[in-house]
Amino acid sequence: MDKPFSAAYTSSRTDGTLGILRECLNSKTVKRVVYTSSRTAVVFNDKGLDTVDESSWSDIHIMKTLKPISVASYVISKTLTEKAALEFAEKHGLDLVTVIPSWIHGPFLSPQFPEPLRPAMAMIYGMPLLLFNPCNQENCMKYPSLTPFVHVDDVANAHILLLENSKAKGRYICSAVEVTPDELFNFLSARYPEYRIPNVDSLREIGGIKHPRLSSKKLLDTGFKYKYGLEEMFDGAIECCKQKGLL
Repeated sequence: MDKPFSAAYTSSRTDGTLGILRECLNSKTVKRVVYTSSRTAVVFNDKGLDTVDESSWSDIHIMKTLKPISVASYVISKTLTEKAALEFAEKHGLDLVTVIPSWIHGPFLSPQFPEPLRPAMAMIYGMPLLLFNPCNQENCMKYPSLTPFVHVDDVANAHILLLENSKAKGRYICSAVEVTPDELFNFLSARYPEYRIPNVDSLREIGGIKHPRLSSKKLLDTGFKYKYGLEEMFDGAIECCKQKGLL
């Protein structure tokens, strides 16, 4: 059962990030900091936009209504921490760039199944997202109307580029592919027929929140190019799962 949302959860993470930034500032040797934020810091608001860019911020009041509460706590902490980091950097003259990746997918190093991969891999395991995250119908994550993905290596390369590009400033969305539940079902069924992919009608019954498209124009304008698509993301994740005995 989820615990009620606690401001202490967010405060501890914000304080930790600001502590690191203070040390960077005090070192006198750190030239630039690249902070990893999240798509959740830009998509949850009531503006009704079909596409959002780096000017968009999630609304805290809306995020507090998300289910499960553990998800609400996470997305609120990511949003408030990014805002605090940018404000700190501006106030103290610290060169800070933030990367806003969508759902990061692909191969992984950890021996256990990484939590961020659960939504993406739910269909491969033959389970709708509701069942892959055990909880009741009213207090559970659901598939969004549009799911944005990005390969872990593309995210790493974006961090390197923004660290080295002296002209980089502010926030940068990093999202390569966007698919609806129907499109994801069709892709997975065709590419991985050996797995029992849930019927797409069951996904429609589950439903989910409306998710705007994410614009990577600012990142692409730096000359960045995405190298990986859904094929490499799922191939890499599935192979790692097999090697580690998770699939």
